[in-house]
Amino acid sequence: MKKKLVSLLLAGVMVLSMAACGGKDGKSVSKGSDELVDGKFKETKKITVEIYDRGNDGGSDPENNKFTEYIKKGMLEDHNVEVTFKKVPRWTEVDDINNLLAAKEAPDICVTYSYPTIQTYAQMGGVIDLSTYVTEYKDELPNLWNWLTETNINWDKDPQDGTLWAIEAKLAVSNRVLTFVRQDWLDKLGMKAPTTKAEFEAMLVAFRDNAETLLGADADKMIPYSVSYDVGWRAATLIESFLDPKMSDKEYYINGFDDRKVTQNGTKEAIRLLNKWYNMGLMWKDFALYGSGDTTEDSMMKAGYVGAFTHNWDYPYRNGEDSINANLKREVGENAKFVAIDCFEDKNGGYTKFVSGPIDRKIFFPTTNDEPLASMLYLDWISDPEHIQYLQIGDEGINHTVTADGAIAIQAATGNDIQNSGMNIDYTITCNGLKLVSDELTNKSRALNYPGIDPEDVVKAHTIANTDLRVGKNVNVGAIEAEQGVGDTLSAKRDQLYDNAVVASVADFDKVWDEYMKDYMSAGGEAIKAEREQKWKQFFGDSDTLK
Repeated sequence: MKKKLVSLLLAGVMVLSMAACGGKDGKSVSKGSDELVDGKFKETKKITVEIYDRGNDGGSDPENNKFTEYIKKGMLEDHNVEVTFKKVPRWTEVDDINNLLAAKEAPDICVTYSYPTIQTYAQMGGVIDLSTYVTEYKDELPNLWNWLTETNINWDKDPQDGTLWAIEAKLAVSNRVLTFVRQDWLDKLGMKAPTTKAEFEAMLVAFRDNAETLLGADADKMIPYSVSYDVGWRAATLIESFLDPKMSDKEYYINGFDDRKVTQNGTKEAIRLLNKWYNMGLMWKDFALYGSGDTTEDSMMKAGYVGAFTHNWDYPYRNGEDSINANLKREVGENAKFVAIDCFEDKNGGYTKFVSGPIDRKIFFPTTNDEPLASMLYLDWISDPEHIQYLQIGDEGINHTVTADGAIAIQAATGNDIQNSGMNIDYTITCNGLKLVSDELTNKSRALNYPGIDPEDVVKAHTIANTDLRVGKNVNVGAIEAEQGVGDTLSAKRDQLYDNAVVASVADFDKVWDEYMKDYMSAGGEAIKAEREQKWKQFFGDSDTLK
């Protein structure tokens, strides 16, 4: 609470400061002062770039390692730009970026998943309008345009005034959230992988009732199903199975201002089912007590106490020798592992998964950035296919090997060669997901991108993640004023709503849900929903569907 108060106070100071001295709006671009010769500045430019600090045990220094040196060397040689990285804790990135922006100490190139944060500071005059840079210097940015295309570059461009406060990075794959189950536990109990909610519940009951068989002396540590405090993300596929897979674009947009789908029709019934499971003793009792970045749940998975969980599509396979499955194999036995399943059917019998459009992180420049052109050239350099590939796979014999058919097989690295994030996405900030120089190489290498993991398990997870997708569309109606400045508050209230509804008694579920929902809507949700409805009508009239 103190941190957010400091942010608000600093933000007020920043507004007054900008009112006095004026902020850059990106409209006045002088090619004369930024003259490029063969793509290089005559005089060395200096920029700072945000990099996530994930706090990995035994990881490399996010600001200084083999990959940062590769980028620094390349940018200096190709563009005469000196790059310095500035780390921001991954799990508190919104608060930290807020504080850095308010204190006017943010990196020249900032990355966040929170667009409302960008909008808030843009309205204060604290963010550069990139519309002029992406168009006037288009010829200097071929890699950026070839990779992101018009779609991602102008995804957030205001349809009325043309301002562009952020560029959307691109998802190389749309895989999102899946459910995983212990294959060895199914085998020991003679059960098949569940394919419906009813079968999934029966499986959890079997895990609970056979705790001694499955865990022996550790039976009291049994957790049939695990989610975290972030129920809306971690139970996403269950929630989405309760939504109408054919709902209109209009309905999905108006109720879709929260990416955890808390206000969508059907979500309440999904949480009611979680509440039932919680009260049956089928879920991690203390899930709501451990916040962002806490490793308690992962440790329980690695130790072998968890039977099933829902998480990012490749979660048990990440981090090489420290992956969940690698730890299970060491701690429990050769056959112990989590495998992906598709078991939350929708009302039509399919497995609809609502995924976003091809957008990912949002990249923006604060007005304290004195080198916006050099920063744009950085985004172009980082989008070069050869550079993306090297950052993702590193050096042969150190970060990867090459199979007989030419596929890239990632291997665990040590020391300065460690990648702190899967496929080094913290450095490939315009790209999230494996993207090698050709689609053929990418496709045959994907399953080999997880050291020590059975490639068939990765293929299965990838296949399930791409089953029955409903891909989000860009409803570009400009800024929703009601969303600005309330993002953090609503996110916190949403998590409280989900957590308290799950742990309520069955008899009190409706009362708890309705009370917390009323608080959420009165804190800004109702105003956002109303403005979205008004904007839809303004731009699309009586149509329920986007073309």
